[in-house]
Amino acid sequence: MRRYLAARDWLTIFYLPPHAPELNPIESVWSHLKRSLANLTKHTIDQLLQLIKTRLKRIQHRPALLSGLLAHTHLPISNPNY
Repeated sequence: MRRYLAARDWLTIFYLPPHAPELNPIESVWSHLKRSLANLTKHTIDQLLQLIKTRLKRIQHRPALLSGLLAHTHLPISNPNY
């Protein structure tokens, strides 16, 4: 893994302390996603999976939201262009 990471100079690694979900941007994404699914009823796993995919795609197409979720971590991000 170290060689794989070292070969990609464009990749920035952030070492997070254990048990620090507030520093992990994906935790904010999941929280946002779960709030958007509240009070919705789906009858099958396939329906739920489709709804989750749709909601994740909506998040993906909202760069301001993604920037806000990243900013919430207070991590030093120099180039948030994904």
